[in-house]
Amino acid sequence: MPYLSRILLNPLRTRTQQMLHNPQTLHAAVLGGLSRQPVDERVLWRLETPHRHQHALLVLTQSIPSWEHLIEQAGWPSADEPQALTRSYEPLLAQLQRGRRFAFRLKANPTISTKKPTAPSKAQTLHLAGERPRGVRVAHRKLADQMTWLVDKLARSGCTIPTDLVNDNEVPAVRASDRQPLRFRKHGAKEGTQVILESVTFDGILHIDDTDQARQALLGGIGTGKAYGFGLLTLAPPTPSES
Repeated sequence: MPYLSRILLNPLRTRTQQMLHNPQTLHAAVLGGLSRQPVDERVLWRLETPHRHQHALLVLTQSIPSWEHLIEQAGWPSADEPQALTRSYEPLLAQLQRGRRFAFRLKANPTISTKKPTAPSKAQTLHLAGERPRGVRVAHRKLADQMTWLVDKLARSGCTIPTDLVNDNEVPAVRASDRQPLRFRKHGAKEGTQVILESVTFDGILHIDDTDQARQALLGGIGTGKAYGFGLLTLAPPTPSES
């Protein structure tokens, strides 16, 4: 049974800062919340900032987690307010019905696989020079390409994004924010391999067309970079203005 957790993080704690600067460190802390080690289940997570004094970590797991270590290291251990909340995800999944309308949020790393990248890295050049190579992943950096990527991914996930009429053009009812590259080094070492991902957060409205595909997308995530906080699709009832 899947579970969705929300853990509050204190940005003034040293450990929190380490996690914020390197998503690989945060990913390791997330996996540390599961008792079955090594972890063999799909885990999705996303970092959000309700306000500048607080971060909220959303985590989707397939088993019941325990977040005491995160609260001790990066939260407010003695606070009155509950620092971690975990709820069954099944009530939301039960609401997935064809034609149902939801507000959604997705923090994603939009990419495309190609054998002809515009500016290949040294590693990509070596890979493509091999015998019968597969394509390499290249980030979408233009907003139009990111939007096209989103519409296509959600369509494959059994969802349709309605359109709005803007300047006589039909555009997806989606807002893209926090469009920026995410750079960090693996294992936190100065000489470690540098990872560069293109981060963008999508907020909008979708319709459910296929309940099985939508359920799979919610539980399995969308796109690449899932270990670094991308791919978690969350749904909520639309506001009156969005209905």
